[in-house]
This record gives sequence, structure tokens and C-alpha cells, in this order.
Amino acid sequence: MARISNVLITIINIVILLFSLVIIGSGAYLKFQSKSECAEFFHWPLIIFGVGLFVFSLFGIFGACCSITFFLWIYLFVLFLLIFAMFSVTVFVFVVTNKGAGQAISGRGYKEYRLGDYSNWIQKNVRDYKNWQTIESCFSVGQVCGQFNAGSILSANDFYKQALSPIQSGCCKPPTYCGYSYVNSTFWVEPKTGLKSADPDCKAWSNDQAKLCYDCNSCKAGVLATIKRKWKEIAIINVVIIVVLLIFYTVGCCAIRNNRNDKYKRQFYGGYYR
Repeated sequence: MARISNVLITIINIVILLFSLVIIGSGAYLKFQSKSECAEFFHWPLIIFGVGLFVFSLFGIFGACCSITFFLWIYLFVLFLLIFAMFSVTVFVFVVTNKGAGQAISGRGYKEYRLGDYSNWIQKNVRDYKNWQTIESCFSVGQVCGQFNAGSILSANDFYKQALSPIQSGCCKPPTYCGYSYVNSTFWVEPKTGLKSADPDCKAWSNDQAKLCYDCNSCKAGVLATIKRKWKEIAIINVVIIVVLLIFYTVGCCAIRNNRNDKYKRQFYGGYYR
């Protein structure tokens, strides 16, 4: 009679197998349906992760359902590595996202962000030219700045009250300290008296809708602020997943014990065993 732990491992891994097929399908869809650099950045990791999850689930299914102890040992070893990796990543995320916060601007409903406020490791990754080109391509695909172009009908005072996202604040308008004059949400003009700051971001601003402040450090800082928030949310989810994986690991250990008990019983009673 099948043991409860073996049945649980089988059912859980059937669900994981089906989920892996969805992930592989999503990756394949991005590969063949979207030609943007942004999509290319995601489709291979999705496909590789999906295939890995598919193989992992097969070891769990055959190990528990067919009582193949060797497969269950492989399953538990991979599960142990996954738990260790997720724990390490979670700790790492909390460390690298510990620094950096938006600066409140007087009379503004949004905050502004400085690249130097963030940890050196995370700064290095957005300063990398290739990485940043990929991120920039995602701005166009996601129409990040186009999402609040309705602000073009607002007066300057009304626009300043808007609660812009970190990316919109850093990438879609020039920094406040530059002294640009508002025309609409993505069109700003330099005052006749000149800019108030010699900061490179002030010179990097462009009214070209394909450029805006995408090359500004404030834009990179806005991206990091968003990543910081998302990573912390993921880290909290990771803690929950780690607890669930530990339960899976315990159930897997029970399944191995059941396989061994079945083996000894078959040997003791002279049953056929392979």
C-alpha cells in the first residue's frame, strides 16, 4: 500500500511538472513572438528554469511513485541545494538593498533619487553599458514614460503634486535641482538664465521622447529604487518558500524511509525485489 509521504511527493511533483510546462511555454512565447532586446533578456532564463524544474519533478515522481530510492536521493540533494541557495540569496538581497532611499523634495508629491546612495555592487550592475542598454530597451517596450503622458494637460502645480514612481521620477523628467521649466510631463525647457546646476544629469536631459533622461544617473537610481522594493518583496516571499521547501524535504526523507522499509519487507518475506 502506498505510504502517505510517497503519495504527497508524487502529487506535489505532478503539480510542479505542470507548472514547469507553463514556464517553458512562456519562455518559448517570448522567444518567438517578441523580437525586442528586453524580451530576449528574459526568455532564456525562463526556458532554462522551466526545463530544470521539469527534470527535478520527474526525479520526485519516479522516486516516490516507483519506489526508486536513488532518484529520491538525487531529488533531496537538489532540494537541499535549492534551500541553501534561496537562503543565501535572501540574506544577500537584504544586505545589498540596505542602503538607498528617495529624497523628499519640498512642494513635490514625488521623491527623487541619487545613484550614489545605493550599494557599490548594485550600482556597478546598472553602470554596466550592456546591462543598461537592455534596461533602456524595456522602457520603450513598457512605455514607462508614456503611462503618465496624460499629465501633459496638467498645470505645473498640479503635475508637481503627482505621486510618480521612482522610474518616472528619475527617467521621465529632469532632476528638480537643474531648474528646468515645466511645459508638460515629458517636455521641459532650459531657463533663459541657464541651468542651476552643473550636474551631468542636467546636460543629459533631452526632450527627444526616445531619450528623455534615460542616460541620467537619476534614472539608474530610480531603477535601483524599484529593484530594491521588488527584491525585498521577493526576499519575504523566499522566506515563506524556504519553509515550504523544508516541509517538502522532510516528506521526501519519509518517502526514502518508506522505500527502505518496503525493501526490507520484500527481502524478509522473500518477495521479488529489484
